[in-house]
Amino acid sequence: MEHNERMKRGFEVLKKMGRQDTMLNQKVLYPDVYDLSVGFLFGEIWTRPHLTLRERELITLAANIATARPNGTHSHYRSAKHIGITKEEIMEVIIHVGMYAGWPALAHAVLQYTEVLEEDAAKERSKKKTTRGSRKTK
Repeated sequence: MEHNERMKRGFEVLKKMGRQDTMLNQKVLYPDVYDLSVGFLFGEIWTRPHLTLRERELITLAANIATARPNGTHSHYRSAKHIGITKEEIMEVIIHVGMYAGWPALAHAVLQYTEVLEEDAAKERSKKKTTRGSRKTK
């Protein structure tokens, strides 16, 4: 597959996941890394046949949880939410993986997911305050 087609497919996947503006730090630091992430990872791997986007996201969460990744998991929790994976489903993935990967992996995942939930709730509260404030000034 040609580079432009891979990038286009990668951007389409990222858009579905609500992540079209992510990984820009890679683009600034070293464009080749960005091209590999968007074009190869999301344009080639995430678009392969036989698994849905939802299934791939659940698998990615499970792999990140099992390996207690310090980075990357937060964005996948948000992507999971964006594509309709519920809090209960995410918690069941954390529990299930924790039984195989070990309790520390489960505890780490709970900590990370809690951070995401708290950050998203704070953003939502801030957005509501801004919206209310702009209505009052009109």
